[in-house]
Amino acid sequence: MPCKYVMLLKKGCFNIFETMKNILQRPLVKKLLLYLFVLIIIALLFDKLIFPWYVSSPEITVPGVKGLMEEEAVKLLEDQNLEPVLGDTTYDIRYSKGSVIFQKPAAGEVVKEGRRVYLFISGGEPVVFVPNLKGKSVRDAKLTLERIGLKLGLIEEIPSSNPKNMIFDQELAEGTKVKKGSSVGIYISVGEGEGDIMVPDLVGRSLAEAERILADSTLKVGKINYQRSFSLLPNTILDQYPSKGNKVNPGDAVDLFVTKSAERGEKEVEE
Repeated sequence: MPCKYVMLLKKGCFNIFETMKNILQRPLVKKLLLYLFVLIIIALLFDKLIFPWYVSSPEITVPGVKGLMEEEAVKLLEDQNLEPVLGDTTYDIRYSKGSVIFQKPAAGEVVKEGRRVYLFISGGEPVVFVPNLKGKSVRDAKLTLERIGLKLGLIEEIPSSNPKNMIFDQELAEGTKVKKGSSVGIYISVGEGEGDIMVPDLVGRSLAEAERILADSTLKVGKINYQRSFSLLPNTILDQYPSKGNKVNPGDAVDLFVTKSAERGEKEVEE
């Protein structure tokens, strides 16, 4: 081969080598090569170590723990080299409080040793909080209780200075925790004499509008109870006492439950 071709070949190889060298010295190329190297190592680890270990690890039939108490279920699973994980608490009257009502994987499934088994625990019978019934009519109280799964209990009529047929007291205080289906007794007033003014419906109106309506009805605003709201505008009427439809005397006061803005950073609480 002539010398000039040999020189050209050497020069071409040298240029290719220099070009590759410059490319490999670029930061992005170095990172890509490093990532590729790490991926190759991970793939080898999975292929040579992790997969063979997983395939060869013992298999276990998941025992049935549904209906067992939490501690007993956890111990049984741990004795079988399984990992119990406690999930949500669910109210279910078919299972006693603290017992397992559902498991995943289900009983009888074949899994690898060390597999997680999720347990859902019963909270027992559902519970609710007794609402405020004072100032309502019997019909309104009945609907309020039924909406949350409670029943209207004994109705006792007692003479009082309160408007006739208005609930002025209740057997269980507002906020009392009871089981769903429980009954709440009420005490209604037979009055000292029926008034001439029918209480207007103020719920949903603004405070200013409610004040104007009461003044037009020869009534006045009584105690204002402010409650935080995350959905309604401030100064919106949530409830009233006495409730609409009750008859009162001119100049009597109507207590109002009014919204106010929630403070910054405060989270809404679900009842």
